[in-house]
Amino acid sequence: MCDLLAILRPQGGYYTQGDNKEDIVYLECQPITNAEWASALANYETLKEEKASQLAAAKASAEAKLAALGLTADDLKALGL
Repeated sequence: MCDLLAILRPQGGYYTQGDNKEDIVYLECQPITNAEWASALANYETLKEEKASQLAAAKASAEAKLAALGLTADDLKALGL
């Protein structure tokens, strides 16, 4: 359930009080509809792969930007970032 929540509402704005979708308390986001849940469950593997692909693309983009500045990830680590 947590993986689906992170995919459907990546900005957060909710918390859970249990292990069921009925136990989700929405604070700063729209509740997930039954149709969204059904679609996410049916397409879970595809959604998970898309999320991983997006994260890999973001990392590659960040590394390219660092390289353009003449920096590496190790340089950022040395600065404590």
